[in-house]
Amino acid sequence: MLFAYVPGPRGLKLLPPGEDISKARWVDLYRPLDAQVAAVTELGIEVPSLADMEEIEISNRLYREEKADYMTVVLPGLSMTKTAMSGPVTFILTPERLVTVRHHAPRPFETFPERCERSAAGVASAERLFLGLIEEIVSRMADLLEGAGRALDGVSGAVLSGAGQKAEQLQAALEEVGRQGELLGRVRLSLLTLERALSFFGQTLGARPESEELKELLKGEMRDIQALSVHGDFLSSRVSLAVDATMGMINLAQNATVRILSVVAALFLPPTLIASIYGMNFRVMPELDWSWGYPGALLLMVASAVATWAFFKWRGWL
Repeated sequence: MLFAYVPGPRGLKLLPPGEDISKARWVDLYRPLDAQVAAVTELGIEVPSLADMEEIEISNRLYREEKADYMTVVLPGLSMTKTAMSGPVTFILTPERLVTVRHHAPRPFETFPERCERSAAGVASAERLFLGLIEEIVSRMADLLEGAGRALDGVSGAVLSGAGQKAEQLQAALEEVGRQGELLGRVRLSLLTLERALSFFGQTLGARPESEELKELLKGEMRDIQALSVHGDFLSSRVSLAVDATMGMINLAQNATVRILSVVAALFLPPTLIASIYGMNFRVMPELDWSWGYPGALLLMVASAVATWAFFKWRGWL
């Protein structure tokens, strides 16, 4: 799909299908078809393929080609099946327009056209549009980190307060911590690639109009990314703490079960010993001729079990 935007009375206005995209300030390619790629290529912009965008070498992700800056970052979003994932997004910045290429659906690309007027950068130029979109992405990263923090608060509170002592609850808590850990990993990777892209963009600011104003906007976004990186590191340590706490509670629950089984086995051990003795097939066993031998053996078994229980109780093992 191809979405072309032009500046409107309030933010960005989506061009109707069939309009000339050369008038667009921002062209967003989402899983583009060959005809849509060809339309952008006619503007003098080479559109990278998904395989090119997935290259991990920094020289293939950040480069300049014929006055166009190519910056590929990794952003969390949704796949075609609405599954959470991380995928590459390429920003192609030319003096006339911004072109983005993506094959999944990060949420900022849906919210930015309606909220771009709130951006400090504005949409007066392609550079400002790029910085505004990055600002929206950084805000989304902050929301994801805050959501992960609240989820970890809930899990840690339930586990450490003793409210989640059942096996099902502890398993659910561990699964939730794992999901938040995966999310934090995707966010931290995104922040790292965004910081690299902005650093590359900053190297070309001297030759751009409004370089001084753009430099201040760039510094602010870099500070935000660095602050979020520190927050992500803090939440990662909380994930480790939550995993350790949950595993500790699971071990305590297992130890309690094993202790109960050990006590039951110990209570039946003396009666089993007595029954084993009188189950031996020796020819001479005087107790076999006693009229009260059977009830006496039963009474001895019960007494041995009670004595074992009393001993455990006295030592505080029960």
